Amino acid sequence: MRPTKPPELAVTGTPENPQGGLVRSLGLYDRHLYYSVARPRGGISRWLHWLPISFYKKLNHFISCVCAGFSIKANESGFGRSGIEDVFEVADAKQIAAMARRTFDKSGPLLVVASGRDTISVASSIRRLAMDYVFVVQVQHPRSRLERFDLVITPRHDYFSLTPEGKKQTPFFLRPWVTPREPPGRNVFLTTGALHNVDASTLSKAALEWKDEFASLSKPLVVVNIGGPTRNCLYGVDLAKQLCGMLHSILWSCGSLRISFSRRTPKKVKEIITGELRSNPKVYIWDGKEPNPHLGHLALADAFIITADSISMLSEACTTGKPVYVVGAELCTWKFSDFQKTLRERGAVRPLTGKEDMVEKWSYTPLNDNAEAAKRVIQDLAERGWKIEA
Repeated sequence: MRPTKPPELAVTGTPENPQGGLVRSLGLYDRHLYYSVARPRGGISRWLHWLPISFYKKLNHFISCVCAGFSIKANESGFGRSGIEDVFEVADAKQIAAMARRTFDKSGPLLVVASGRDTISVASSIRRLAMDYVFVVQVQHPRSRLERFDLVITPRHDYFSLTPEGKKQTPFFLRPWVTPREPPGRNVFLTTGALHNVDASTLSKAALEWKDEFASLSKPLVVVNIGGPTRNCLYGVDLAKQLCGMLHSILWSCGSLRISFSRRTPKKVKEIITGELRSNPKVYIWDGKEPNPHLGHLALADAFIITADSISMLSEACTTGKPVYVVGAELCTWKFSDFQKTLRERGAVRPLTGKEDMVEKWSYTPLNDNAEAAKRVIQDLAERGWKIEA
């Protein structure tokens, strides 16, 4: 790929932009275009979140026609600005494919890196319309028809259903419906965790930005990241109370304890943990207002305590090479349980028991999924006679 702009492209279906670390590992972070595919929120859309985003376009067109026939405004039907209309100012497959063909002779092929299920139809359409001019990477498993992409990057635990343990957990009559149903093919690259936007350069920058605010904190600095229950990691107030007890037990060995909740954290869980710990002078609980200290925590913490439901938070923390303690792993099933097992076997995580001395450290090989995935992208490009030039 020639180093002229714009030879690279990133498409994301989530605001966190998880493919950013991959793009940076490819050396393309300052020479890419960014498109988003946002799932509509509000109105009738909140009941249809399980549908492919491509279906929303057809549904939106149908509703608009019906509303026009009855002289009803679209936003009165529950779509409007909080629903579907504003989603589609984003990635347009036909326009992107046309750009790939137009710029090919001067700039070389277009590298498309798409992330999330909402980008599947866009990314696959780009490849179908401009196959000879693009290389399409889909981050996260598209569940079906993987041949639509040049490369699929997905965590190893997505194939848990094909393992002996996964088959035991799946009733025989349901196996034909559980995806994926086939082992990973040649165009699939398996990572240990989820790709994310955290790497050495991100952490170095965050360390500089947050060092003054964290300078007065006593060591060791322990960061607690609390997610929320999922279908395969069910928990509630019982785990919150258990976590509070364990945190009280280890506070003697902590210099500072900083707690962050995610958007998925149930209100009751927040209330229990905040009520139990906010009065302790060693404890700081982030109120959810900007600026978000998450990257500062990753860069400057000495150890992490993370609930087992969040594969992303665990993947990020295990990239640092610092001790990571997990809470609630015994409550996880299916691929979440498999992911926890993989991290334990790597020596990256340990279960929190409440008996720990947080000064203790241990070493393990940090997760390096972004760099390893980037290496695979470069390898596959080379097989087509293409390369990314500095």
